[in-house]
Amino acid sequence: MEKPAVKLIECPRDAMQGIHTFIPTDVKVKYLDGLLRVGFDTIDIGSFVSPKAIPQLADTAEVLSRIDLSSTRSKLLVIVANERGAEQACTQEVVHYLGYPFSISETFQQRNTNTSIEGSWARTAHIADLARKVDKELVVYISMAFGNPYGDPWNAEVALHWTDRLVHELGVRIISLADTVGVAKPTDIGAMFTALIPALPHVEFGAHLHARKDNWKPKTDAAWNAGCRRFDHAIAGYGGCPMAEDDLVGNLTTELFVQDLEARGIRTGLGLEQLGRSVQEAGGVFPE
Repeated sequence: MEKPAVKLIECPRDAMQGIHTFIPTDVKVKYLDGLLRVGFDTIDIGSFVSPKAIPQLADTAEVLSRIDLSSTRSKLLVIVANERGAEQACTQEVVHYLGYPFSISETFQQRNTNTSIEGSWARTAHIADLARKVDKELVVYISMAFGNPYGDPWNAEVALHWTDRLVHELGVRIISLADTVGVAKPTDIGAMFTALIPALPHVEFGAHLHARKDNWKPKTDAAWNAGCRRFDHAIAGYGGCPMAEDDLVGNLTTELFVQDLEARGIRTGLGLEQLGRSVQEAGGVFPE
């Protein structure tokens, strides 16, 4: 079978994490089982973080034990914020990837994971070692990659410094640049990927773009034209980062992005009918 021209990462974890009303585990499992049949490369399915921080995802271990993996090709990713969470995630045989948010904004690193950038570096090294021992791969998200609301310095030079270290010192092979609060301009997105992809050609760079339904396309076009072929998204554009103390901007809307790719003749490899069913089902999962 011909491989898709793009890696599509569906992110129900990001869609759910900021919702205050608890979505029952049964509802989550049914919705996720539908997503598993669509054909996404990876599903960012849950997290192992403190339930006090993200109560919505306190049932991730139970969800993982109940989902139907019998007819899916999708790999599973869970987010961790510290070594304890990584240890828990490493016990889950069905998980392929551990995702860790590494911020180039000092303020946000403290706010998101309660440590400094240097502290986060030591934590990342430990998590990478834990993952390696159980044959899981670490995906690092460079959060606030395209700017931040705190006035902290950011640019391609800063991003390259840390990504180069992640690759050459810790062996990280997948790095996703995150527009954590949706402030990225298309020119900044293009410039960042244009700087990083040629500098680290063996790294798989992804885009985690928070966007509204009226401004997503210039952002995805900028990333695509700069060589990015891995994109995170969520059905109906639900979600955002609750740790940024900002309104949930929303995620890249899966169905709009897929429709755009297919219209341009770019192979996604998805089952579009099943995707349509999941879009309809999402209306009963997420509160308005």
